Amino acid sequence: MTITQHQQRASAWFRELRDSICAGLEEIEKEYCHPECSEGSPAAGDPSPLAQDDNPTFTRTPWSRAEGGGGEMSVLKGLVFEKGGVNISTVHGEFSEQFRREIPGASENPHFWASGISLVIHPRSPLVPAVHLNTRFICTNKTWFGGGMDLTPITPDEEDTEFFHAAIKHTCDKHDTAYYPKFKHACDEYFFLKHRNEPRGIGGIFYDYLNTGDWEKDFAFTQDVGRAFLEAYAPLVRKHLHEPWTEEQRAHQLVRRGRYVEFNLLYDRGTRFGLMTGGNTEAILMSLPPEVRWG
Repeated sequence: MTITQHQQRASAWFRELRDSICAGLEEIEKEYCHPECSEGSPAAGDPSPLAQDDNPTFTRTPWSRAEGGGGEMSVLKGLVFEKGGVNISTVHGEFSEQFRREIPGASENPHFWASGISLVIHPRSPLVPAVHLNTRFICTNKTWFGGGMDLTPITPDEEDTEFFHAAIKHTCDKHDTAYYPKFKHACDEYFFLKHRNEPRGIGGIFYDYLNTGDWEKDFAFTQDVGRAFLEAYAPLVRKHLHEPWTEEQRAHQLVRRGRYVEFNLLYDRGTRFGLMTGGNTEAILMSLPPEVRWG
């Protein structure tokens, strides 16, 4: 498949966004290890008995796909973020005969090209919410953008929920005031564990097959969704970073992480897309938490 200018720009943007987000999360780790680096007042209390001289950073691992393309995993195992993964990929090839019936435009022509960024952050503290972001550009006989961002606190906090949703709404409203209510509803429907009859978290936005006929407009929106991530999430991390937590809260966190695993393995479209297109298994399952408990 010929790489068009749109494809080149989208792929380059996802890499640029990856670099920006990784730097922002590493800065939080640095502040935690070295409170004197924080802006404003020093952080309250001892940063952590785990603190070390060199703050944790992302480890990047490139991978290639025999059928075409590849990507790069960026994984952080830190003091603030027990496990964080920020992955980018650009792949191309042909959908299987079974899968092509499910993808717009693929039934006429099985060739595809897809590029995107996907991240999941599992904090160490049960008071800091987990978060997910994904944005992508896909080409078959049709082209479209998709993605979204959602928050999964262990114990919902009304103030945090309002802040997170206000940041996302502000981003959506800059492009179309109909986007936020539409994409929020889609998120609430999508991130729902049907077998347990419960939501995965407090929601956010989710959109797919976005093609208004104006590529620049759709690309600009997708870029702003990516830019909004640190604006919506980093303040919540810093807010709860030094709050004490109990072993009971940690145990509850591990049980709630089990719900995250269940959703990603049973329902997540990105997981299924990656597996059905021969993607890198480690990158696809990067979203799974490092420690989890059922029951």
